[in-house]
Amino acid sequence: MRKNKEKTEEKKDKKKKKCRLWLAILSILVILTNLFAIYNILLLGPVEEVIRYIVIGVFVVLDLVIIFKVRSKRRHKEKRSRLLTFFLILYLLINCAISGLIMYAYGTLSSINRETVTYSSSLIVASSSEIENVKDLKDNTIGILSDKTSPEGNIIPNEVIKENNLKDDNEIVKYDDYFTAMADLYAGEVDSIFVPTDYPSMFTSMETYENIKDDTRIILTQEKKMKKASTSNRSSSKGKSVTEPFTILLMGVDSAEEGLSKNTVANGDSLILVTFNPNTLNATMLSIPRDSYVPIACWSGTPENKITHAAAYGTDCMMDTIENYFDVTIDYYAKINFKGLVSLVDTLGGITVDVPQDLCTDNSNREGQVCINAGVQTLNGEQALVLARNRKQLAAGDLDRGLNQQLVIQGILNKVKDMKSINQVMDVLNTITNNLDTNFTEQQILSFYDIAKDIMSNALQKDDADLINIEQLYLDGTGQMIYDERSRMVLWDYVPNTKSRDDIIKAMKINLGEKEPDMIKEFSFSINDEDYEKTVTGTGPYKTAFTYDLLPDFTGDSESAARSYANAHGINVTFKGTGGYVVAQSYPANKRIDLISGSVVLTLSGSGYTEPKDEPSYTPPTDKEEEKTDDTGDNTVDTTQPGNSSGGNNSGGQQSGNTGGNGGGQSGTDDGDKKPGTDTNPDGATTE
Repeated sequence: MRKNKEKTEEKKDKKKKKCRLWLAILSILVILTNLFAIYNILLLGPVEEVIRYIVIGVFVVLDLVIIFKVRSKRRHKEKRSRLLTFFLILYLLINCAISGLIMYAYGTLSSINRETVTYSSSLIVASSSEIENVKDLKDNTIGILSDKTSPEGNIIPNEVIKENNLKDDNEIVKYDDYFTAMADLYAGEVDSIFVPTDYPSMFTSMETYENIKDDTRIILTQEKKMKKASTSNRSSSKGKSVTEPFTILLMGVDSAEEGLSKNTVANGDSLILVTFNPNTLNATMLSIPRDSYVPIACWSGTPENKITHAAAYGTDCMMDTIENYFDVTIDYYAKINFKGLVSLVDTLGGITVDVPQDLCTDNSNREGQVCINAGVQTLNGEQALVLARNRKQLAAGDLDRGLNQQLVIQGILNKVKDMKSINQVMDVLNTITNNLDTNFTEQQILSFYDIAKDIMSNALQKDDADLINIEQLYLDGTGQMIYDERSRMVLWDYVPNTKSRDDIIKAMKINLGEKEPDMIKEFSFSINDEDYEKTVTGTGPYKTAFTYDLLPDFTGDSESAARSYANAHGINVTFKGTGGYVVAQSYPANKRIDLISGSVVLTLSGSGYTEPKDEPSYTPPTDKEEEKTDDTGDNTVDTTQPGNSSGGNNSGGQQSGNTGGNGGGQSGTDDGDKKPGTDTNPDGATTE
């Protein structure tokens, strides 16, 4: 009996030891997971600081209780051990759930600011070239960019050149930009050039390059994954908090592929500059026309060109260009894929928008057609893309498209207040993670939590109110046919009105708190006035419109006619030969006169030449609106954007000021009836 009792007691002791060991191990695991949960809670930074610290305090107290209980059980024969075990397991699971949820959300936010970018560069030749691959390159010329910081234009090309010993048997030609390189390739002045792999998106909208996929051939493509910080000075925002007024640049990428894992040269498909004041919940929103003729910051000498051309040289170039022109510091950027817009709107369950007119365009896969009708309605993702992408059917083209994109953004913001489930929030995070790239840090993104609370509070107080009060800005301007030195063709450019730009800059600085607003002394408004519309800053009307003085086409003019016109417009000309009519000129038509150095040499045919133009090509300049004939000769196309006054750019070059109203538009050139350039359609083949 005694032996049996001793054996029983021995078994109980062993069981108690195992139980104590189990509780000790479980307690250690619980405390470790709890410390990890506390660490993750601290990562949430500005989110509900008081509540977070209360939760952390409760966790610390529970940890102390667990330590005390475990030690107490050792002295009191492990009473209620099962209950304690159940509590520890439950506490362990709670800690794991908290840590897992926060890690997932924080990891998602971290991936929005991509640390690495995959760049892709291709070596191309003319399709008629006998060069089939890299091995065929001998005694040839190879074009690369001179910018040593350009991954696609210089870094990857130099690696290819070194790996294949191309420098030994070939001449390396360095270019300042892709457009000059492509022009030389087409002219046969260079045998091959390195360009970004998606180079067709840079060139197909220009008439000369509309068949670039057939005109050229890729003989080599090489990719390289690089840290964003090594190629950009803006990979991560520094210093500024989102609790202060800030500026953000939204860049839309019109790609048929979903996601932004690879670098794209299409950063200029859509540009929206936003200022936001978290103290007043007011924002300004400016859609910048992609054809805006402004100084390009990263080009040598900062010459004026289409702002969309800055996109091919990276995010830094685009942001620097906009900063310089609009006298504003851009704190953040966000790049979103248009295709991702479809997923985002669908995840939100659609957005409510007042569509201004009937529109139709291709779907996100560039297949089939999606149409929407005018009026207030709920749009799904594909329909929202139609409103955000379409510009061909709009009276003012890219200008009206920019306003429509603002409607889509407002609709998305208003839909956010209907989000009620954590699953929907996580779905939205997953959607934007795949299709968004930004320089916001995780802590800066989390700082939006308090702003979101204020916005939601405002929305609850005013049920029908927009989440954020958005002031629309509009960059007024005029269209001009200007000879482009790099592409060596005449392109349609949108020359901004400097007065409009000044008004826009003033509105942005007021919203950022950098300038005091002007006090309105008188204001009249009737609530019964159904025609009342909120004023859009930047629309004028402006009494003065600016355009560049451009060189006319003198060919076909007599010597006396050409001399008379040149004298009237301050153009220095010299004549080569005597008699007859002008058959050639040393500078191309539509070149800016302020960029001409020396005299324009006009070559005369001689006295035997008897084939003049059908009509005189010179008349005194007028302020009358001028229309141009398109390539078919059947229609006339106004070179100005409809509904906008002339505009200009005071950043360089001589401009002429014409008196005109805001509604009628101005002539694309100041050359009277002189012959225009080759491209007269803002939405035609040669425009971008």
